[in-house]
Amino acid sequence: MSEAQSVRKAVRDFILENYLFTDDQSELGDDASFLQEGIIDSTGILEVIAFIEDEYGINVEDAELIPENLDSVDNLTAFIVGKTGSQKD
Repeated sequence: MSEAQSVRKAVRDFILENYLFTDDQSELGDDASFLQEGIIDSTGILEVIAFIEDEYGINVEDAELIPENLDSVDNLTAFIVGKTGSQKD
């Protein structure tokens, strides 16, 4: 499993378990907007940030708190892989 696939699975599982209260993978599209779909509210986003900081040892800067980084499984996966990849250099 590639790093991106591993991250995507962890993010999906976290969102499904903590916000949709299911393990049914079909309940969440990878490109579904957490905020627009009502999956996560602004407080929930803070919990997601805490999860990725703890899980991946990255620091999310204030300037990075934008939907393009945090508002879907796809966006979160790309953001995490980008942050962890740059830390390995």
